[in-house]
Amino acid sequence: MIRKLLTSLLFAALPLPALADAQDRLEAFVAGTKGLKAQFTQTVFDKNGRKTQEATGNLFFSRPGKFRWVYQKPYSQLIVGDGKKLWIHDEDLDQVTVRKLDQALGDSPAALLAGDNDIAKLFNLKEAAGKDGLDWLEATPKSKDGSFEKVRLGFKGEDIQAMELKDNFGQTTLLRFSNLERNPSLGPSLFRFTPPKGADILGDR
Repeated sequence: MIRKLLTSLLFAALPLPALADAQDRLEAFVAGTKGLKAQFTQTVFDKNGRKTQEATGNLFFSRPGKFRWVYQKPYSQLIVGDGKKLWIHDEDLDQVTVRKLDQALGDSPAALLAGDNDIAKLFNLKEAAGKDGLDWLEATPKSKDGSFEKVRLGFKGEDIQAMELKDNFGQTTLLRFSNLERNPSLGPSLFRFTPPKGADILGDR
């Protein structure tokens, strides 16, 4: 199931003013963030709370709709959003999946951070109880057609530190971010993808 969750992500910001609550932080964060690079750890738990998967890697994004997720361990996988299409390259299978980006983002968790600024159009937002020293915001998609039930965003001071997703099968995916660099200079080549020669290509090119 972890691979169904791999397209659900991305992040960033600029120094923020003192804000009243996590919702204000998110709105200012999205409005003020143009790009980000960071390291991440992704852990998946089943509905009984047992850890089933863990992965690490690096991420980059440039709003709106451009991002690059590089999974390094325990397997190699690359996810690239070029502004129009979403590419997923599974190196082990030598397989590339491609989808239209607007369909892939939609009301997904990625739309919270890599989409446009109209968050309230797609999500119901509310404060959540603090945990692990973070202030949390809960976002529930207004559409019932997505693959997840809710997503929680954890802030510490001015920074987003974590993202927790609960899917419709009861699984929880926890993302923790480190070494965040806000609004870095990111070359356009980061957000381009050319399928390797000989790779199987699935989806809508």
